Amino acid sequence: MKLNQSLFLLITIATIFSCKQKEYVDEIYEKPEIIKEASSKFLSPEESMKTFYLPKGYKVELVASEPMIDEPITIAWDGNGKMYVAEMNTYMQDLDGTGTNRSVSKIKLLIDTDGDGKMDKSTVFIDSLMLPRMILPLENELIVNETYSYDLWSYKDTDGDGVADKKERVYYNENRRGGNLEHQQSGLLWNLDNWVYTTYNPVRFKFKKGKVVVDSLDNMPSGQWGLSQDDMGNMYYSSAGSENPAYGFQQPAAYGDYTPEGRLSEGFIEPWPIVGTPDVQGGPKRLREDGTLNHFTGVAGQEIFRGHKLPPSTYGDLFIPEPVGRLIRRAKVRVEDGKKVLYNAYDEAEFMASTDLNFRPTQAKTGPDGALYIVDMYRGIIQESNWTKKGSMIRPVIERKGLDKNIGKGRIYRIVHEDITPDKAPELLDKNASELVEYLGHPNGWYRDTAQKLIILKDDQSVIPELKEIALDNTSFFGNLFGTDKDLGIERVHALWTLEGLGIVDKELVKAKFTDKDPRVRLTAIRLSENFLKEGATDLFSDLEVLAKDNTIDVANQVALSLRYSKDKKATEILNTMLENYSENEIVFHAVKESLKKDDSKLSQLKTAISNRSLGDKQSILRGYDAYKQLCITCHGPDLKGVPTEDGTLIAPTLLGSARVKGDKGTLSKILLNGLIGPIEGKEYGIMMALKSNDDKWIADVLSYVRVLNNEDGVHKRVVGNARKQSEGREDYWTLEELEALEKKQK
Repeated sequence: MKLNQSLFLLITIATIFSCKQKEYVDEIYEKPEIIKEASSKFLSPEESMKTFYLPKGYKVELVASEPMIDEPITIAWDGNGKMYVAEMNTYMQDLDGTGTNRSVSKIKLLIDTDGDGKMDKSTVFIDSLMLPRMILPLENELIVNETYSYDLWSYKDTDGDGVADKKERVYYNENRRGGNLEHQQSGLLWNLDNWVYTTYNPVRFKFKKGKVVVDSLDNMPSGQWGLSQDDMGNMYYSSAGSENPAYGFQQPAAYGDYTPEGRLSEGFIEPWPIVGTPDVQGGPKRLREDGTLNHFTGVAGQEIFRGHKLPPSTYGDLFIPEPVGRLIRRAKVRVEDGKKVLYNAYDEAEFMASTDLNFRPTQAKTGPDGALYIVDMYRGIIQESNWTKKGSMIRPVIERKGLDKNIGKGRIYRIVHEDITPDKAPELLDKNASELVEYLGHPNGWYRDTAQKLIILKDDQSVIPELKEIALDNTSFFGNLFGTDKDLGIERVHALWTLEGLGIVDKELVKAKFTDKDPRVRLTAIRLSENFLKEGATDLFSDLEVLAKDNTIDVANQVALSLRYSKDKKATEILNTMLENYSENEIVFHAVKESLKKDDSKLSQLKTAISNRSLGDKQSILRGYDAYKQLCITCHGPDLKGVPTEDGTLIAPTLLGSARVKGDKGTLSKILLNGLIGPIEGKEYGIMMALKSNDDKWIADVLSYVRVLNNEDGVHKRVVGNARKQSEGREDYWTLEELEALEKKQK
């Protein structure tokens, strides 16, 4: 046997042994007896932690709590591990949400001064905000978005006192973001591809050289609270409104929204709380006999865990907070013939569950220390006032339990393992670009992402040779045997994307990486080749034709996705061949079909359908299309047919062929203004929320878009204005019986 073959065998054996040594088998806790009617009494952090159940070996540590923080909703760390905490200090301070829109919310800056993992210093970094919902630390500034606004603001602390003293708007959109505050955008996630994404809003941003570049995406996924990414930049969305715990993760958002059936394993949508859930909007139909929640409903703040200080089996798992059920689901992401499928990691149990009725986990995050962080808003009411109005099923329960009185607190925890010590705080902000390069292969995804971001923000071109040297390496999977914990394959992936962020996409380097040993690197090279395909390059087709038959299905799928950017007939030939070769593979077949459409998007189809309308009508319908995608799509779906749940029922009724949509415009306007409750054609769908916080033009635009897809004329804002006057003073939802009686009276 040759020396290199012997070495390879030794490496392989050692690697397998090393992996086995690191394996952990989680033992789920012995599920306690369900407490059907738990007390709603406030508990101290220490008391509340005693109500948590986790698998054997895991434990919860308190990071921060009241009075240091109040109503926390999201967290983020700067390059040195200082934690920013956005607070929604006016959120549901009583049953009716009185004073919600006061600009008194804060962003705190928390510091762990002694390295024990618990925050012990706090300053109000920014005061007087309107319900801050998105925060992104850059190199020496914090980017912030507030509720009801699309604008992005930069805040800097120039004198080092922990308080922002310089404010600058870096992105401006004159439109006000309307609608219920639960259906606002979230995110500001710096993706692997160097674009910063949000939910709902179909635009993405790049921060480079002190400027913000804006790009629009026609068919990107939507989502509510929370946005996370895996190692390859596939983002995970969730939606409480459509009771959808995870979707949009089959492919990067740039290629459009693709959420196939079967992505959730059988029974996945059933949560397993350990406490009765009386305060669920859906009422008794959403409860088991023991009083526990039988269906995900409040999903929010999901996170792909990419840390290195929990058992290795947790890496790449999706953690989904469910604040209504007082639990956190741990999902295993399995790839089955190219399709990512989620499975509950435990049998009829959850990774974390509590019997404390005020435990309201709203976000999970991978920390710089390698642990898993949980943001607990710790409060009585979690639903916004649109769902707690008089006449709703949930209001009497809230009153009976006194949940409306439980406000003004909040906790941040980290989940650790008894056999593993978390890292100390990072120190990346003072490092130069060359020093940051070594972190691109760090075992903690937080380090890799942060190092890539900081190198790009520094825009130091001197590191380009170093990055190319890393990218040109071809070692795969065996980094830990060479005296490092680095994943050398993922290090090359980050090196390539960092080069892209610095404006360097080298065709020869890209072509060299088409044959990299690691499929993740080959996939990355294919994505980067799109820069040349868009410019009409034809010298890549022979390589792409080979990669279209790659043994790794993800690589072949990426070829199908990327070839949509070439208009050359050879690209079409390759796609047509793939159409035959992958006719039995759902994922690749879909990618091929979509790429063969090239520019045939939904938006272009809509523009064609309204080409004979007046300019004013066209503008209204296109604005309505945009507004619908950002808000209504959550429940009514991209095709207006209603979003189906896993059991086949619809979250909301279809809008195609609807008698209400095609009927009286004034009545239709009233439904949007005040919302709708009660059965529709004999079926219960829950509550249609009120949208009267939006102006008349916004509502008219949405209705015009929905009506044009029903072959009806549009709605003028005067019609909405009249309906608003007729409904003046009304706070309750409408019922169809009331609206029908009003129509008859007017006739």
